[in-house]
Amino acid sequence: MDPTQEGKPLALSVQGSCSLHLTSCTGDSLNQISTSFGYVDTPSSTDIEEYVCCFECCIKCLGGVPYASLVATILCFSGVALFCGCGHVALAGTVAILEQHFSTNTSDHALLSEVIQLMQYVIYGIASFFFLYGIILLAEGFYTTSAVKELHGEFKTTACGRCISGMFVFLTYMLGVAWLGVFGFSAVPVFMFYNIWSTCEVIKSPQTNGTAGVEQICVDVRQYGIIPWNAFPGKICGSALENICNTNEFYMSYHLFIVACAGAGATVIALIHFLMILSSNWAYLKDASKMQAYQDIKAKEEQELQDIQSRSKEQLNSYT
Repeated sequence: MDPTQEGKPLALSVQGSCSLHLTSCTGDSLNQISTSFGYVDTPSSTDIEEYVCCFECCIKCLGGVPYASLVATILCFSGVALFCGCGHVALAGTVAILEQHFSTNTSDHALLSEVIQLMQYVIYGIASFFFLYGIILLAEGFYTTSAVKELHGEFKTTACGRCISGMFVFLTYMLGVAWLGVFGFSAVPVFMFYNIWSTCEVIKSPQTNGTAGVEQICVDVRQYGIIPWNAFPGKICGSALENICNTNEFYMSYHLFIVACAGAGATVIALIHFLMILSSNWAYLKDASKMQAYQDIKAKEEQELQDIQSRSKEQLNSYT
């Protein structure tokens, strides 16, 4: 078909999936289309087909993206990465501070060192698990979005798919409760380091502490239960404590624990976001399955009615 013919529709299609209907396609209108497409001359029908097909495919793909699940996945990955990375380095710095200043005898903090080493291995497992779990939840979001919007033609939900969605709701709920505990636990070292830092600030300004002398201001980490009471020295006072606060290990560990706590909080928010998404998707799938069953029954009844009518016509024709 000549694209410059006036008053005739131009129907373009590629494999039945992309179509464009242009009525009254004159030379001037095609020149405007060519300008929008980036062509200097009047575009051919093949060029318009490719552009429209690409445009429709992009719109279709963008419509199938689960944006809520994508945001939750990014937030979850960011929170877990901050918690695991910063927490791992902060734990190593904490052990160095204890060994150098608060517990010079290795046997006194041997149990603590083993616990911290175990926690670091747990961090490796948490990072790996949530990397896979986040990808699975994102894939489930794509599956549910496709099922609800029916982007795949005759694609239908199944009982197995609904069961998997319900399982993810339960598992995400349990992980959210667990991460609430992790968030609370990660605030403990922040509290401890804050107490030490605030004590150092008092040492730097001893006049704000009344009649107390600088050497009488102390920090005893044994009261937190991280090292036994027989650990030596266990308590640091005065200028020695100020020197600890000025070290790079203390500065980095304190701020890394804060970032790790913030990462745990972000992970909790991401899991709550995932929980709302999964619950909503599961409800959509449940309603879709009911609608699907209703449509199947309706189609079956209409088919039976048509069969009855056809048989009745045949009987009437035979009588006549």
